Amino acid sequence: MNIVSLLPSATEIVAALGLTENLVGVTHSCDFPESVKDLPRVTSTVIPKEATSRQIDQAVKDSRAQGAPLYEIDIDLLESLAPDLLITQGVCDVCAVCEMQALATLPDMALEPRVLNLTPHRLQDVLNDVVLVGRAAGIEERAWKLVEESRQRIEKVERRVAGLEPASVVVLEWIDPPFSAGHWTPDVVELAGGFEPLAKAGARSRQLQWEEVLQADPEVLVLACCGQGIDRAMHDWDYLRRQPGFEGIRAVASGSVFVADGAAHFSRPSLRLIDALELLAESVHPRCNPEARSLSRVSSFLA
Repeated sequence: MNIVSLLPSATEIVAALGLTENLVGVTHSCDFPESVKDLPRVTSTVIPKEATSRQIDQAVKDSRAQGAPLYEIDIDLLESLAPDLLITQGVCDVCAVCEMQALATLPDMALEPRVLNLTPHRLQDVLNDVVLVGRAAGIEERAWKLVEESRQRIEKVERRVAGLEPASVVVLEWIDPPFSAGHWTPDVVELAGGFEPLAKAGARSRQLQWEEVLQADPEVLVLACCGQGIDRAMHDWDYLRRQPGFEGIRAVASGSVFVADGAAHFSRPSLRLIDALELLAESVHPRCNPEARSLSRVSSFLA
């Protein structure tokens, strides 16, 4: 079976299921695991690499206003790869090619691959997607085993934080301007022993007014920019710390501001969300597991 993935999280799920050799094409953003980095790229983005966070935000808003896609699909390359299974998504047209755009390319192709559309909004949906991909690839039993292993990791974290006082945790999915982290992130926060005052589980991320962050006054603040690594997120640190009242936020005053690799751990609905859960639990409740790693404190990048 030839598989083409049109979203990074699906690429990660396919790889986690042991189907890397079946992947024949991925997106321009797919970078995990290492084995997929040399695969043909069937998509590209219209957003310049050198764009600032503010410019990216404006480009997204302009694209939506004009009804223009942020991504382009190389139809000739896609057809040449002869996929039997094409995996798309229906969650966010900002993060990856959406189902409608993918389906619009099919009439121009001689082949008719099966299209699997993933629409995760909660952490449980991500586990369900593992089964959906496994079923479509004919390895459902293997998928259920992977899901069970994932659930055991989740339950292990739950046991460690059980009985601890939940902490107020705000996760910013974007900094300039600030956005909450919706969808599955509030689930991750809750399982890690916290609660997210500015986002609702299963709901879309939304742009915040800075006053909302001040009013929430979180005990823990996590910077997990969508699709960006730690170094890129830190580019916006100066913008964040210049906001009125920033130094008075409890998380800032106590040194509990963390920066995460958003692309690796928060913005992609893949099984690496469980890595994020484990990292976040130790960050929110230090020493709940002496052997566990935590997220990186912003202060460690400011020396």
